[in-house]
Amino acid sequence: MQEQKQLTRDEQTALTRVLVKTAQMLASCGAESRIIEQTTCRLGLTLGVESVEMAITPSAVILTTLNHGSCITTTRRIHEFGINMQVLCEIQRICILAEKKLLENTDEVRARLEAIKPYRYNRWAVVAMIGLSCGSFSLLFGGDWPVFLITVLASSVGMFVRQEIAHRHFSPLLNFSATAFVATLIASLATLNNWGAQPELAMAACVLLLVPGFPLINAMLDVVKGYYNMGLARWLTATMLTLSATTGIVLAMKLTGVWGWQP
Repeated sequence: MQEQKQLTRDEQTALTRVLVKTAQMLASCGAESRIIEQTTCRLGLTLGVESVEMAITPSAVILTTLNHGSCITTTRRIHEFGINMQVLCEIQRICILAEKKLLENTDEVRARLEAIKPYRYNRWAVVAMIGLSCGSFSLLFGGDWPVFLITVLASSVGMFVRQEIAHRHFSPLLNFSATAFVATLIASLATLNNWGAQPELAMAACVLLLVPGFPLINAMLDVVKGYYNMGLARWLTATMLTLSATTGIVLAMKLTGVWGWQP
């Protein structure tokens, strides 16, 4: 184990701020709790502190650095920016570069962190791919080409609505409910007009874009690895999103009079 150097109070403070920023960015982009803690602690030990202690909550990160009897604690609020694995990979790459001494000090690490810009796919490409994905599910469920086409249309419009609501920073619960309502409303036209052999399949497939798979997976991983508060919070978030989507689906069915996804 390498010997830790003596840091001045100012140096330790600057390092602590870099570490808590790292943890904040990881949490904001949807990383699981074990990755947040391990990456931050590895970076801290590499940059010269004796120990990094941290607590991760659903709304904030609390971090303490220890170095030769000096203890500094700071807290940062977590702002959800959506799932972004590109940011997570960039931060882990910075940690590896620091461990290999290609980034030699706190200032270099801070500069690399500040240079990270989340990559965003073209919104129209996302709309098209979501539409094709949900349409493909309708074919897997046993639908024919008319059902595929109405599913593509419904899910594409739903994804466009989801993007517009998210751009205006409305609550994700309202977003999921409105998106499910619009997508189901369009897909129900297939049943009302008897398009295809099994038109009801379009209503089931068009809302698959709202399945909160990533929060559910992270919730399970957090609980298994002992981060119970984060796991329960993420599970509750996924549950509320699912309930919101269900509300939108039921409202659309109530409006059209088309009940259920089975003939």
